[in-house]
Amino acid sequence: MKILALVGTNANFSYNRILLRFMKKHFKQMADIEIYEISKLPAFSVDVPLEEQTEVWKLKQKVKEADGVVFSTPEYDHGIPSALKSAIEWLSYHTEVLKHKPVMVVGVSYGRQASARSQVQMRQILISPDCDANLLPGNEVLIGGASRVFSKDGRLINADMRDNLEKCFTNFVEYIQVFQNIDEEEVKMPIKRPTISDAYINFPTGRMTLKEVQQIFSTIPFEIDLVDSSDRFAWYSDKPNREHVRNVASLNEPITECHPPKAVPIVTKIINSFRDGEKDVVTRPLWMHGHRSLIQYYALRDIDGHYLGTIEFTGNVEYILNLFENGAWGDKPDATTGASNNGANEEGNTTAVVDASTGASQSSSDDNAAPSAPAEDGNDDADASTGASESGSVDADDESADATTGASQN
Repeated sequence: MKILALVGTNANFSYNRILLRFMKKHFKQMADIEIYEISKLPAFSVDVPLEEQTEVWKLKQKVKEADGVVFSTPEYDHGIPSALKSAIEWLSYHTEVLKHKPVMVVGVSYGRQASARSQVQMRQILISPDCDANLLPGNEVLIGGASRVFSKDGRLINADMRDNLEKCFTNFVEYIQVFQNIDEEEVKMPIKRPTISDAYINFPTGRMTLKEVQQIFSTIPFEIDLVDSSDRFAWYSDKPNREHVRNVASLNEPITECHPPKAVPIVTKIINSFRDGEKDVVTRPLWMHGHRSLIQYYALRDIDGHYLGTIEFTGNVEYILNLFENGAWGDKPDATTGASNNGANEEGNTTAVVDASTGASQSSSDDNAAPSAPAEDGNDDADASTGASESGSVDADDESADATTGASQN
């Protein structure tokens, strides 16, 4: 189980940080706890430029990927620190990363009342409509007299407080598992419905069952992602060993939330060029994870030309390039016409090659026939089926950004 724990202060020294470090070590058999310092974040403001919000985006990704979140808060003037309030505002402004996320509140302070009043405030914030988190009820970790209950090496030495912490954290782990079981049931529900394997789609070119459609997307060598017409991340193919790792927690998020801030202008420009009809495709050859990959973005349109969204194809093309570099296409007949690339055999005789699709021999043509006319121009970048150029992106010098996540590939 993966849990994200936020140090609720930007102070250089904090017993709340010590508490989380103790929990990370003490509960390592129960959960993998990652401690996050909110001091990394800029102060919340709607006017903070997008390019300065990279750390905010990183925190949001950590929250999405975590099974649960622990907030450790001190108490300043009967309330939570301003730095913690700022962090929560980043996690609730125009984003839903805390929505239904299991959360737990703990706290340490010097006084006898521990951080009781700040924890009450914290709980009110977390269950507010903008956060809408699943707060663990009925469990309070209130550690007062901080300078006396921790040893010099960071251990919680007060037995009663340690026992209460163990009970509350165990309850939190079980609380998370309740929601995980619910999610698993929802995922398995389509499999349990007996009609799902019998359902099918009639296409103009044939019929497939829903099970076949799903497995096709999981089998083809290129992964596929979809951004819908409202610029939200709508779907991705469940292909093993994806180049771009996707998470269901990102589904239905706006593209401005599911990719790094620096890439937002690039991604927006690509998608707007599709929506405005300026482009239909953007192609990018890139190095990814140490191998050559190809990313192609396509404008998805209905039969009337209306924009439905953006689809992205991404895949490792090393095996294709290796075939080419090893001469796989050298002196081989055309699979659709049977015509040899060199037109003659070793003895200079015309080779009669059968058309692989029709069986017609290619040697019966008129020996005096004129050679094929050359292309009207020298553009080798045209799409053979549509004539659309595949070269270039919206900006030739931009960061090679993923149109669905905006993640830079360099």
